[in-house]
Amino acid sequence: MQHPLELFRFCPKCGSADFEINNFKSRHCASCGFTYYQNPSAATAAFILNSRGELLVARRAKDPAKGTLDLPGGFVDNGETGEQGIRREIKEETGLEVEKVEYLFSIPNVYRYSGMDIHTLDMFYVCHADNDTLKAADDVAECAWVPLREVYVERFGLRSIRQAVHTFLQLKS
Repeated sequence: MQHPLELFRFCPKCGSADFEINNFKSRHCASCGFTYYQNPSAATAAFILNSRGELLVARRAKDPAKGTLDLPGGFVDNGETGEQGIRREIKEETGLEVEKVEYLFSIPNVYRYSGMDIHTLDMFYVCHADNDTLKAADDVAECAWVPLREVYVERFGLRSIRQAVHTFLQLKS
């Protein structure tokens, strides 16, 4: 796995090639003094339950892990809280609007995208939906409500999602 800092050769502020590794999470420019820190991107995923206690699962429409199961979620945009980000992602991917959004836990992750390893901090939330009407959109091929006893961890394609589903199912049992 290539470290993200290895991809940056020139200072983004002044363009100098004197942009050297400073430590494991930063590069420093000897020409202008700018230091760039590579910190994880914030990402969210939701355990959405309906009134029957079923979990909403999605099928990924795109790589990575295209065709495998997933939870609704995605990257938090600039200026958003994690809660705002997960509400927006749920609406974009499923058409649902959720009222209560409750933080559960986080998992550090590496997400392969466009040939680059993106370090993320995946934040997991539990949400409740009053409306069962779903409309798969954005990067979701399809979505469905599944009874918790029929949720199988190994069907989820992304490592952090599998780990989170395993933890969630243990919390619910």
